[in-house]
Amino acid sequence: MAAVLVLTAAGVLPDAVAAVALRAGGGEAFRRLEAQAVEADLPDADPARLAAARAALDGATVDANIVAAEGREKRVLVADMDSTIIGVECIDEIADFAGVKREVAAITEAAMRGELDFEAALTARVALLKGLDAAVLEQVQALRVRLNPGAATLARTMAARGAATALLSGGFTLFTRQVAAQAGFAEHRANTLEFRDGKLTGAVIPPIFGRAGKLAALEALCAGAGCAPADALAVGDGANDLAMVAAAGLGVAYRAKPALAQAAGARIDHADLTALLHLQGVPRAAWVGA
Repeated sequence: MAAVLVLTAAGVLPDAVAAVALRAGGGEAFRRLEAQAVEADLPDADPARLAAARAALDGATVDANIVAAEGREKRVLVADMDSTIIGVECIDEIADFAGVKREVAAITEAAMRGELDFEAALTARVALLKGLDAAVLEQVQALRVRLNPGAATLARTMAARGAATALLSGGFTLFTRQVAAQAGFAEHRANTLEFRDGKLTGAVIPPIFGRAGKLAALEALCAGAGCAPADALAVGDGANDLAMVAAAGLGVAYRAKPALAQAAGARIDHADLTALLHLQGVPRAAWVGA
């Protein structure tokens, strides 16, 4: 089945670097998409081609990925929030204000590597925040939460082209509500923190939304859009995203922990989130808000 080798970079991608990687992968003439990206047609998506292209890059800060030519543009976008659409882990930032960031961040890292059960890890971290004033979370949102480069262009462009879009987070609705609006996602799903008298109780209102919830949400969004998960793009960075990334037709590991990076069909370590538009073959002229 015909495929496309796509190279994306954080900065200018020199023709010479692109040519070496593309030849190694079996490509011939490449098409320049923009300063940071090129692509070339391949006869198939043999994993050996991708391994050869990545090896030929020899440490260059360039991402190499192969996508099927057929059904390349997706009809559904689901994205993790923390460290994917935004640059921080919200629970770690809340913990910083509460003076327990070291303890909470250690649990976060272990959970993202897949070393801890997500539900147990979330419960333990939220318990450490008991008694924190609700106003602190508003400060975290205002001072620490920022969209990653390309996030809004990705979400708004796919929405403009008719895709269903949703922000799916193991974090909290207090943040996903605002981030989804800022980035242009039509829906958001996450966990709900419990408050009493304006302070955190140290608990999450069940059920906890984690790996299984993200997969179920992806499947429901696809059903609503009248398509299969093969027609979806899912992007995340941690073990909690494994199920949805594995199920999607285009599953992307973005600046990801090893557990997800090794399992995902595509990997973005250097370019920004607009690379996901290049992977789908969406022309630069059609991007929204870039």
